[in-house]
Amino acid sequence: MSRQPHPYPLIPENGHVRRCLSCGTTENMKRRRYCSIECRQKLRHNLNIRTGLLQALQTRYATFYFTETHIAIDILQYNSTELLSFVFPRSNGKKPVDDFTRMFNLLGNAWWEEVRRTKKRYLATRHILAKASPIDGDVNSVRPLEVREPARMARSMTTLKLRQKDLYSSDLQQIIKRAFRRQAKRHHPDQGGNPALFRKLRDAYEQLIRWAANPTFTTRRGFPDKWFYEGGLDRWTQPAPLRRLHPRD
Repeated sequence: MSRQPHPYPLIPENGHVRRCLSCGTTENMKRRRYCSIECRQKLRHNLNIRTGLLQALQTRYATFYFTETHIAIDILQYNSTELLSFVFPRSNGKKPVDDFTRMFNLLGNAWWEEVRRTKKRYLATRHILAKASPIDGDVNSVRPLEVREPARMARSMTTLKLRQKDLYSSDLQQIIKRAFRRQAKRHHPDQGGNPALFRKLRDAYEQLIRWAANPTFTTRRGFPDKWFYEGGLDRWTQPAPLRRLHPRD
C-alpha cells in the first residue's frame, strides 16, 4: 500500500465562527469550544469505552478528528515510526460520535471475526491494520504537545486580576505586590471596603507570593483541535486550549 498525504484536514473554521470540537455545530458557539458539557462528555465517554481495539492494535498514540465529510483516527504503534490512518465517511444527519461508534463497531467486529477464523490475535491485528492507510507526516502529529500550567493558581490570579503570562515573568513578585496594592486601595475596610473581600484578596496575595518563591506546575498533554489517546493510560483526552500549549523541551 503506497504512502500518501492525509487527504482530510481538521474540521475547517468558517471565518471566525467556532465549531464545537465534539459535534461540529456552529450554532451559539461564540467563544466556546464545545456547544455543551453534555456533548463533550458524550463523545469522550464513547471514545473511552471503545479503547479495546486500540489496545489490540498496540497503539501508543492516536488522534481523533473530523471534517464535514469524514472522520479520521491516526495511530502510531509501539516500536513504530509509521503513521496509519483510518478514515470513514460521515453519515447524513449523524454526529461525529455516531460515526465513530459505527466505525469502531465495524472494525472491532472484523477483528473478532478474524480471531475466530484464525485463532490468532496477531493475525487479526494485521488484518485490521491492512485496512488503514499509511500517511506521510511527522510522528509528532500524533505525539502530544505538553500543557504546563501553574498548579492551582487560577482562582488567586482571578482575584488579583493577573494574566497567565504574568506567572512567567522574572519580576513576578513585584507584579503580585502591585496587583495587590491596586485591589487593596479599592477594597480595604478602612476605605469602606468589604472585609470578607479584602481577606480574600489577602489570601490570594499570600498564596501567589508563596508560589513565586517556589513555583510548581502541573503538566497535561494534548492537542488544540484533536482528541488524543495515550496507550499507556488507555484513555482519551479532549482538545486542549491552544493558548496554553507549549512544545516539549
